[in-house]
Amino acid sequence: MRNRILTGDRPTGKLHLGHYVGSLASRVQLQHKYETFILVADVQAATDYYDDIKRITNNVLEVTIDNLSVGLDPNVVTFYIQSAIPETSELAIYLMNFITLNKLLRNPTVKNEIHQKKEKFKGNPPVGFITYPVHQAADILTPRATLVPVGEDQLPMIEDTNIIIRKFNELYGTTFDEVQPYLSKTKRLVGTDGNAKMSKSLGNTIYLSDNEEEVKIKVKKMYTDPNRIKKTDPGKVEGNPVFVYHDVFNPDKAEVEDLKDRYIRGNVGDVEVKDKLAKAINNFLDPIREKRRYYEKNIDLVKDILNQGTKKASEEAKETLDIVKKAMGLKYKFL
Repeated sequence: MRNRILTGDRPTGKLHLGHYVGSLASRVQLQHKYETFILVADVQAATDYYDDIKRITNNVLEVTIDNLSVGLDPNVVTFYIQSAIPETSELAIYLMNFITLNKLLRNPTVKNEIHQKKEKFKGNPPVGFITYPVHQAADILTPRATLVPVGEDQLPMIEDTNIIIRKFNELYGTTFDEVQPYLSKTKRLVGTDGNAKMSKSLGNTIYLSDNEEEVKIKVKKMYTDPNRIKKTDPGKVEGNPVFVYHDVFNPDKAEVEDLKDRYIRGNVGDVEVKDKLAKAINNFLDPIREKRRYYEKNIDLVKDILNQGTKKASEEAKETLDIVKKAMGLKYKFL
């Protein structure tokens, strides 16, 4: 059996350039090298959108189309819906015994998201939200994956998964291989507002599905060097979101270096820098838009891809749960 990848998305909205840089590009790169499972994590999304389930269900097809549009091949990649695999939830219950509550509360990603949602949770997050690293571990182990493409902010989740795996193996014999993260080349894409992270909740995103005009408008409003008043003022390039995006999405490196040099010397205005960035991003998105139009016109094909993938994932989940229950001694001969 080839080594397996498990990765996926919470269906809370369309995916954006930050998702592409953080994980989607790695999925496309690795799909023919590893057996790849793409999870549409609707159960996980319910940990903080439990009061807006319609938002989740409405976006199951959207995030699947986003994945297909960037170049994931449904002939080699397995797409499946989390809520259709009850074995994963049962596995999560068992795995909760192998990590402490305090360790979960110290998880930096959990702490950060609790802080971001402090008004929603009113300082008292639901148990499901706190324990979602355990559910992520169950997701990874459901198809017995060993590689997970993630952004740096998700590394604590991989650490928690391996804590669980080591404890399980210690108690019941070597059952699972430890999981390795696969980090993207670009660590993190800043938001268009200069915020440290592109996020749907912060409204600082450029979506993979944005049309040409939407991209132009968003780029025009992008945060730049706040100390640069006139185009003749010397500007700062390092950490400037416009140039961060140029470095990632503009393949004309000579043009980028020329813009940087002139920006530093005060010989180019923000308008020219942003116009060229918008053109580069639109050129990057054009083939993605073309594939998106194809799948939007053939939505039954998308549903079939999810249906067939979920059936395959269900078979793997049943096998995994059987392995786990045998290891733990929960397979009773009289049943």
